[in-house]
Amino acid sequence: MIEKIITPFQRFIKIESLSGILLFSATILALIWANSPLAYLYNMLWDYKMGITTEHFALDKPLILWVNDGLMTVFFFLIGLEIKRELLIGELNSLKKATFPFVAAIGGMVIPVGLFVLLNQNPETLDGWGVPMATDIAFSLAILNLLGKRVPISLKVFLTAFAIVDDLGAVLVIAIFYSTGIKWSLIAFAIGLLVILFFLSSRRYYSKYLFAIAGVVVWVLFLKAGIHPTVAGVLMAFTIPIQQRINENVFSKKVSGILENFKYAEGRKGPVLSDEQIGRLDDLEDWTSLVQSPLQHLEHRLHNWVAYLVMPIFALANAGIAFSADLNLDFSLVSSIVIGLFVGKGIGVSLFSILGVKLKLAAFPEGINYKNIIGVAMLAGVGFTMSIFISNLAFAEGSVYIDSAKVGILLGSLISGIAGYAFIYFFSKK
Repeated sequence: MIEKIITPFQRFIKIESLSGILLFSATILALIWANSPLAYLYNMLWDYKMGITTEHFALDKPLILWVNDGLMTVFFFLIGLEIKRELLIGELNSLKKATFPFVAAIGGMVIPVGLFVLLNQNPETLDGWGVPMATDIAFSLAILNLLGKRVPISLKVFLTAFAIVDDLGAVLVIAIFYSTGIKWSLIAFAIGLLVILFFLSSRRYYSKYLFAIAGVVVWVLFLKAGIHPTVAGVLMAFTIPIQQRINENVFSKKVSGILENFKYAEGRKGPVLSDEQIGRLDDLEDWTSLVQSPLQHLEHRLHNWVAYLVMPIFALANAGIAFSADLNLDFSLVSSIVIGLFVGKGIGVSLFSILGVKLKLAAFPEGINYKNIIGVAMLAGVGFTMSIFISNLAFAEGSVYIDSAKVGILLGSLISGIAGYAFIYFFSKK
């Protein structure tokens, strides 16, 4: 039983760790490109407009918005799948399991936001309060993975669980506080469509083509309604059924029959399969799709694409800050974000975790101690992907604040990553 849980999770860690390395590489590439003689190509690429325009409908955006509003919807869809799985069958599926990461995540959101608001003296930058509240799971797991055997698997499970709760909090913040000019009639249509999909899912009906088409429609409705379309990705994920349409016993019997017929099928000539054998393979594919959980199948398929393509492209598109002589930075905003990420996350996650244990609301998972929690709390300040995403919503593109926010995120994440790594390295046994 333990092997069934640990092995998929170790595969998850491996993917996220490599994704963290790719994110870091894409960030460095973006910074080098944006400060090179070819910087004009960088700006031209992401400012290039593309889309569809007709007499009654227009969907025309710069490439960077297709990345942030479109490609990142796939990222949020995957987050939604992970949240649903964790709530139903994972580390958040019972009060006992969920309490510890939930308490840690609350502290990791409340304290950074509180510090940012307390330090902020400029009403124009107050909208950035959501920037320091998120943890980048790819970067933080990549750093943990570098520590090898110094880190117990239970600590990685804890980081993943509270980061998922953290992501859920970020999604709610985006939906509620970073959506403007909402057109409720379009939202009503989108919700109606989602309700239909939920009903079909509850009846164990799932068609990838139907759900994909519905997902695109819901995405457009959210976009045109004024709610950030990435929220549609999360809601669509919740409509994907987690139940298998047939159980393992039925599948085993069917497969046994198919393989038997495949083995003794007639009409084969040399290395070429017979028509009957090809038919049996088609049957096997159909039954395989029925025994797989649609949610698990989608999560498995999308994880590599998001980790190795979507997130690096997002980093490449958004991390290119040109550090020219005329670069203006709001150093108050920079410092507020750095303090929010490093100090706020470090204090929030560790303090709330320890208080939760002291008040007997939660208990340390097996193999985890106070020092482990403090180290991971520092790593929680690596907020790269979601923090940059929220900063794009909080501040106008091209303003002094957007560059200042990104500099603060890069510095805060760098400091948190180095400090967390060093703390765990020196205070954990090999």
